[in-house]
Amino acid sequence: MDSIKLERRILSRNDVLAGDLRDRFRARGVAVLNMVSSPGSGKTSLLERTLGGLSEEMRIGVIEGDIQTENDARRIARTGVPVRQIQTGGACHLEAAMIAEALKSLQWEDLDLLVIENVGNLVCPSAFDLGEGARVVLISTTEGDDKPLKYPAMFHSAHLMVVNKIDLLPYTDFSVDTAVENARSLNPDVKVLRTSCRTGEGLEVWNDWVRSFVKSRD
Repeated sequence: MDSIKLERRILSRNDVLAGDLRDRFRARGVAVLNMVSSPGSGKTSLLERTLGGLSEEMRIGVIEGDIQTENDARRIARTGVPVRQIQTGGACHLEAAMIAEALKSLQWEDLDLLVIENVGNLVCPSAFDLGEGARVVLISTTEGDDKPLKYPAMFHSAHLMVVNKIDLLPYTDFSVDTAVENARSLNPDVKVLRTSCRTGEGLEVWNDWVRSFVKSRD
């Protein structure tokens, strides 16, 4: 019982701080995306392609979350956008307090879009609000199409599901229709896009979704 009470207090404190962050973002007109997935789904690759397509038409900043290393932050830095790395040191998720700390060294007030790339995990991040305006969950065709059913909390809270690596569909047993059906059994309103960072298929549709999301925050 004590551990349950402690978890509730942690989540309660996180929710209060996340609400404060959301108010700050809205006051400055900054759109915030929280990108989540299991490891290897292609979040960083999609983010690189997104920055290449949109960074000249809007001001974008990135917060990278990883348990260890700055590898992904270095990849994002090569695109020329401002990026801040959070190393959780073992924690399997980002928390609102970590975001608030990272913002201190990021001129976020001048951004149009802030992208938070969460730690690769579909369990713990589902419980932690980061003050985002939308949560985007990625799955890839190299994973099972039952992923939404295995991690229902994440897909229940997602605004958009991106099915990535669709260029590999001919080489897998993954069914996009089944994955979509499973996701919408949990979240009937979730939007779905299909992308391939390798071939570029679906990337402009994804970019259009991001543009619309940013415009909705004006």
